[in-house]
Amino acid sequence: MAPEVNTRKIYYKGNGQQATGVLARPDLPEPHPGVVVIQEWWGINENIKDIAQRFAREGYDALAPDLYHGQVANEPSDAQKLVMQLDRSRAIKEVTNAVEHLQGLPNASGKIGVIGYCMGGGLSLLAACRSPQVDASVVYYGGLPSPLEELEKVRCPVLAFYGSDEESRAKELEAEMKRRRKNGEVHVYPGAQHSFFNDRGTVYHRQAAEDSWKRVLEFFKTNLVR
Repeated sequence: MAPEVNTRKIYYKGNGQQATGVLARPDLPEPHPGVVVIQEWWGINENIKDIAQRFAREGYDALAPDLYHGQVANEPSDAQKLVMQLDRSRAIKEVTNAVEHLQGLPNASGKIGVIGYCMGGGLSLLAACRSPQVDASVVYYGGLPSPLEELEKVRCPVLAFYGSDEESRAKELEAEMKRRRKNGEVHVYPGAQHSFFNDRGTVYHRQAAEDSWKRVLEFFKTNLVR
């Protein structure tokens, strides 16, 4: 039976400033790991909150940092504006500080994974490069860091998913990880498109979403629980 989940808005230290996020915690007495859930370009919408709660029902503390600080887009044009205005250096610091916040929670095991979608996928990969406290990173259709030399600093296993419309990007990530002898696994789903995991979006691909979710749970179980 899945544990009861408590979800609330929280404040935590981020980049020397006050950061905010949505924290979903399972009601479990034993120490459990955490997951930082990094938003798509829309912001902290119902889809991202739901993903955090899904992880909590699986026994993880899940924190979704609000990188837009209260703003949420509903139209692609508005999302594009928010992405253009994003201070990426502040955003990645808020992500890595979210990792530290999860480590300090009561009943936390100290093992932390990061997962991100679209814009958040790129930040999840960057967090794997920047923070030695990240134990596993999942990338959903995220971009590669610039410069690519950032990948030299990857310290943890990386699992990545792409639709067939981004196969070239997937192959590039796989090649760059192999060239640097990093622990990386990349999957491409034929027929799926960018943002295929978002079950509230127009290109949701059930088969790809369900298969990738199973792989994510096993990946986190292997690297955060066992």
